[in-house]
Amino acid sequence: MPKTDPIIERNFIGVGYGRMHAATCGAGFPVLLLHQTPRSWDEYRDVLPLIGGHRRAIAIDTPGFGDSEPLPGIPTIEGWAAAAFELLSALAVERFAVVGHHTGAAIAAEIAARAPDRVAAAVLSACPFVDAARRERHANQRVIDDVTERADGSHLAELWNRRRPFYPENDTELLRRFMADALRSGPLAVEGHRVVNRYRMEDRLGLIACPTLVLVPENDPNARSGNAVAAAICGSVMRSIPGAQVPFPDQMPAIFAEQVDGFLRDHGC
Repeated sequence: MPKTDPIIERNFIGVGYGRMHAATCGAGFPVLLLHQTPRSWDEYRDVLPLIGGHRRAIAIDTPGFGDSEPLPGIPTIEGWAAAAFELLSALAVERFAVVGHHTGAAIAAEIAARAPDRVAAAVLSACPFVDAARRERHANQRVIDDVTERADGSHLAELWNRRRPFYPENDTELLRRFMADALRSGPLAVEGHRVVNRYRMEDRLGLIACPTLVLVPENDPNARSGNAVAAAICGSVMRSIPGAQVPFPDQMPAIFAEQVDGFLRDHGC
């Protein structure tokens, strides 16, 4: 019989603050997948079966995105990391690998720094490097998804066109998936970027003790901090991915999964 892809299962999981949504696929060593702002688990829709062919892939909706309820109060990277730990505990996951892209990479870094005894390996894709200089630079800067809602819907075209230069030319499918997630996340489509820019990452990267792969999508302007991220994590490995853009996981799912799978395999995960 021909081999079939493992099935993606979607579930709501109760945690301390409310409900979180997770899409899981496959069996074996657990791998947590964290998306960028303002996406959802859908960013890994095509990656899940590829990683799930060898492991237990778990893609979650960060609180306030996708189908996960938002955290009470002001969201933080630390709060999102804590919610991820609660979800993993509810799934009876003790030791795991963590993978994140953009905002997800910042959350993944916090997870790896917070629990070195539980995180076996980390893959940080297009990870920002947030230090005092970046926090000051971005304090009052307009973020990419900040558009004013208008009754005639013209803000939707504005958002589409603000994002379009960072996506493959004429790939309306990827942009449509982005728009669906951005509209669902409401104000967090903007605030999620600000959460990253408030994070004291420079205090945390040096605490990461697990094997770490820093992926740099070459055509993603937000990934230019790859060298700084890699330099701050002892023993990390950095790889550049030609042609990869802002939507790297869903733009090139096979290449993304191959990078993750190979690194985890090399480190016994």
